[in-house]
Amino acid sequence: MHVVIVGGGILGLATARLLAREQPGCEVTLLEKETALALHQTGHNSGVVHAGLYYEPGSLKARLCRRGMTLLHAFCEERGLAYDECGKLVVATDERELERFDKLEARAIANEVPGLRRLGPAELREIEPHATGIAALHSPHTAIVDYGAIARAFGEDAVAHGATIRTGARVTRIEIEAGSGAGGVGGRAGGVGGCAGVRVGLADGSTVAADRAIVCAGLHADRLARASGQPAEPRIIPFRGEYWRLRPERSDLVRGMIYPVPDPALPFLGVHLTRKVDGTVWVGPNAVLATALEGYRRSSFSARELGETLGWPGTPRLMRRYWRVGATELVRSNVKAVFMRDARRYVPELRTGDAIPAPAGVRAQALDRDGALVDDFRLGLTGPITWVRNAPSPAATSSLAIAEELVERAGIRLGASSPAPPARPAA
Repeated sequence: MHVVIVGGGILGLATARLLAREQPGCEVTLLEKETALALHQTGHNSGVVHAGLYYEPGSLKARLCRRGMTLLHAFCEERGLAYDECGKLVVATDERELERFDKLEARAIANEVPGLRRLGPAELREIEPHATGIAALHSPHTAIVDYGAIARAFGEDAVAHGATIRTGARVTRIEIEAGSGAGGVGGRAGGVGGCAGVRVGLADGSTVAADRAIVCAGLHADRLARASGQPAEPRIIPFRGEYWRLRPERSDLVRGMIYPVPDPALPFLGVHLTRKVDGTVWVGPNAVLATALEGYRRSSFSARELGETLGWPGTPRLMRRYWRVGATELVRSNVKAVFMRDARRYVPELRTGDAIPAPAGVRAQALDRDGALVDDFRLGLTGPITWVRNAPSPAATSSLAIAEELVERAGIRLGASSPAPPARPAA
């Protein structure tokens, strides 16, 4: 059996590692368009290992985040990679937030977040001496890591167990070869059990034939799906998340992570403070519509990509729904003092001059035609092709668990000599 994985971010690499390690005789080929691995969402990730506070109980996010956290911790210990359980405080700063705070606590309890505690102002300051608030939820096992390093370690493991990783291999389409069987790399012929195979087209005009394909294309997920004859919905909308970094002499103001109470009526979490594995403290992100899929800089611009974003029927509907939020985010993006004012709600000693620019990231956020942001992970199955159509945070935390889910949905029984029929319909 030959499985092609599209995408060299953390999800694709976790899946390649799982198949190479656990599926006897499986030929695994991972195709990545860049010349190196983990350069996009994985390499621009905040580094937080989430414990499952926020997610709807019973959702894919809730289930896979909790399992993924456990698997990721074990992997980092095994490989000697940084894994700092610095903990997180979700802080309520005034009485108006307490109803949402109580609901968040109930959700976190339902999700069995380990070690969760509700704190008063004095207890809060024992953990974060420079923070302020009227109540806080403490998640002591929320951790910080370097997801780029973890993804590369996944790739090393995959290659050590026989997988092939090809960089500079941009996939343009994936076709199902009904009934013809699929020839694997190296000339192996014949589909699995007479099932259809796949043929993966590359930008250089070559193709790769295989029995299964698992597509983890991140920011390009919807475009590759449409080019392969899949539904246009959901569409990936890129949002740039901008950060500031505290000056080294001010980084002692934050010991771990300090987060706001999320507002379910708003599309994103809001500005927070995060200590990184290198000891620096980052403030952010905001969320502004990016003018290119890989628009990490404000100057990044693609007329075609922006036109596709704005031309999707869901985009103007989203803008009408959240125009006030969007205007606030634009102000925050352009006025440093406003950005830092929001952070100062939680750490009053912060001053605007305490922060210096930090690199931005771009979030691949799926948007339905009706203007609704897709909240949960969205995975799909079309015959021998498994698609990741939406995988925002906590996808990196959940990566090893998502890999298990993708392999199961592809109908591949780990440890078996051949795959079973696809196990589940598209989600």
